[in-house]
Amino acid sequence: MKIILVFLFIAPLALSARAEKDYSSLDSAASPETKSRFAMLDDVRILANGLLQLGHGLKDFVHKTKGQMNDIFQKLYIFDRSFYELSLQTSEIKEEEEQLKQTTARLQINNEEMKNLSQEMNLKIEDLIQNKIQLQEQVWGLEDKVTKLAIIHPSAQETEEISSLKAFVEQQDNHIKQLLKIVEDQHVQLDRQHDQIMELEDKLNHIELQELAENSFTGEQMEPEAVPSSVRNATVVTHKSEGAAPDCTALYNSGTRLSGIYTIKPNGSEAFDVYCEMKFGSSWTVIQNRVDGSLDFNQTWDAYANGFGDLNEEFWLGLNKTYSITKQGDYILRIELQDWKDNKRFIEYAFSLGGLETNYTLQLSRISGSIPNALPEQTELRFSTADRDLDTINDFNCPENYLGGWWHSECEETNLNGKYVTPRSKGRLDRRKGLYWKPKKGRYYLLKSTKIMIHPTDLKSFDWIAQPDGF
Repeated sequence: MKIILVFLFIAPLALSARAEKDYSSLDSAASPETKSRFAMLDDVRILANGLLQLGHGLKDFVHKTKGQMNDIFQKLYIFDRSFYELSLQTSEIKEEEEQLKQTTARLQINNEEMKNLSQEMNLKIEDLIQNKIQLQEQVWGLEDKVTKLAIIHPSAQETEEISSLKAFVEQQDNHIKQLLKIVEDQHVQLDRQHDQIMELEDKLNHIELQELAENSFTGEQMEPEAVPSSVRNATVVTHKSEGAAPDCTALYNSGTRLSGIYTIKPNGSEAFDVYCEMKFGSSWTVIQNRVDGSLDFNQTWDAYANGFGDLNEEFWLGLNKTYSITKQGDYILRIELQDWKDNKRFIEYAFSLGGLETNYTLQLSRISGSIPNALPEQTELRFSTADRDLDTINDFNCPENYLGGWWHSECEETNLNGKYVTPRSKGRLDRRKGLYWKPKKGRYYLLKSTKIMIHPTDLKSFDWIAQPDGF
């Protein structure tokens, strides 16, 4: 570039000097050829001036380009520095997450050790309590002897034996009290360990959310524009059944969020009222609800087929209505239980329900839950009532002797439609007639309340558009 500029600067001077020389040599003899040469010289000068201006323009362009490149390099430096700092923060977060995971693992191990220690302490306390009872009985016997001896003036040896026995009993009582205090301290420590674990889990979740948020910057994409539901997914079934939804889930998908009584109309069925419970990000159709024993569930076959009770209180929706809902697709059965200590548990099944021609045969497959399973799986269970017992075993009518219609496979098992009894009830027969949950291996759980609900596995298949009045 410098060579070009020097050339452009020297060329006009050389041409000017040559022109002056030619001009001086040709003064004496001005001819047409001389005039032509002067004209050419003027053209060369004009060309030289143009090239000189072009050189200055190129020089300015180069300076501007250098400035722009410097700005770009500065921005790239800032970006590299920001990326480096972000990498350092990410590494620190990952290290903190690893430390929290290790701490959580240690706390869980400590929690298990504390539980085992607590169980051992409980066993020792039970043994001590039994010893205390035996010693107490011995003390009572000794007290009787002391009372008698007080009348006949016991000897010094007998008095010494009595004193030593009393001292031994007091020592055992003190030892038991100390053990009980140790157990209480252990329970307090377990509660603290549990709280610490919960806090660490919350921190881990927060860190994971932070990582997701930071990673999303590297792959951020524009959200797609909203598309009307009628064209967003061509496979979605749109139900228009005279203004009534086919299921509680369809109501939820249409925007309904309040639990309560709604009218639905399953495909191929008449419209009827159901109680829809909105929770867990969806809506569940309640088919059984028991809370206080105000409704007698010892009903006939027709009553269980058609339903009975008040949807706002205790009720049984009815086998016919339940079947009309479940035949629309695959459904989940959820059972919620509460005992008399207000402990709440649940269990969920994938299930199928047959119609009247199969005596409403039920098949279950457990999915999840917080209580051991108490219903037979992968077995066809036929519904039966006292006036229509389909599974009589050894001439022993289960619904008649244990009250309430249910899917019995054998007697003395789980019955969520049994007689509502309180813990004050006594007698083995009364407990079996009651409302209880009985796993195959385990004790009876006497229940205070039960709720049975269903909802479909494919929620999108129940997209539904509410129709205006008069449609």
